[in-house]
Amino acid sequence: MKKVLVLAFLLCLYCGGGEQTQVPSDVEMPQIAQSVLMIIAPKDFRDEEFKEPYDLFTKSGIKVTVASTDTQPARGMLGMTVKPEITLEQVVPDSFDVLVVVGGTGSEVLWDNTTLHTIVHDFNDAKKTIGAICIAPVVLAHAGILKDAKVTAYPAVKDEIGLCGATYTGTDVEVYGNIITCSGPKAAKDFAETILNRLSQ
Repeated sequence: MKKVLVLAFLLCLYCGGGEQTQVPSDVEMPQIAQSVLMIIAPKDFRDEEFKEPYDLFTKSGIKVTVASTDTQPARGMLGMTVKPEITLEQVVPDSFDVLVVVGGTGSEVLWDNTTLHTIVHDFNDAKKTIGAICIAPVVLAHAGILKDAKVTAYPAVKDEIGLCGATYTGTDVEVYGNIITCSGPKAAKDFAETILNRLSQ
């Protein structure tokens, strides 16, 4: 009888009363895919300033979402056509890791867009990377996040940026904290690579 009891005890000890599954502590959980929100003007955005970052990001496996003031096809200064996926009002900042505002003459309509300013503040408050190129850094200046910051932009808007308390450097690409600015289309590739490097850190 004792042998039967011992055998029953051992069976319970090694087999257990039910199935239990434990996740090893050294197993890495899947990471959330990084995503970029790119803002373009409804017309006359600068083609290279959109294409260089967009191509680099997508080739690197990063999801890119394009937004504008509406979802009608937007035409670039050099003829490129891009159809935004969402409007500025539909943007949920928590869904993105990086904000990029594309320049071009048409981006002046974004300078004082209050919805975009709110998006900029949401990204900045969360210390997420914010990029702006050409004359688009004026959006950040008018949103009030460039006070005392070192910034570059297209030379024609350096005074506009200075009025908002920023220091214009005139370099191709300028990094100041979580803010990355660029002088224009000729440096678009460097701008894109700088943002990508920040994402990979």
